[in-house]
Amino acid sequence: MIQSLKFDSNGLIPAIIQDANTNVVLMMAYMNTESLQLTFEKGETVFWSRSRQELWHKGATSGNVQRVVDVRVDCDEDTLLIRVEPSGPACHTGNETCFYRGLQS
Repeated sequence: MIQSLKFDSNGLIPAIIQDANTNVVLMMAYMNTESLQLTFEKGETVFWSRSRQELWHKGATSGNVQRVVDVRVDCDEDTLLIRVEPSGPACHTGNETCFYRGLQS
């Protein structure tokens, strides 16, 4: 199934992370084939950090891991939706979600 996904020219695919119990969108991050495979193996989210150019196991330092409930792919096979059970806040600011601010025009 991973082979059918459409990764971008950098080998990345966006992953939207959603709380499986509340349906709140927690965050968006990028994955490559290795991080996606590790996510399946660990049962916890692993991403690719574009800024650090390295794998990033969510919660490895904070303890706020995200246990994967299921992984879905959109109709174009170019975006993932990963439903999780979070063990703490998703955002590095301490907020439950990274989408805690409104935007005015």
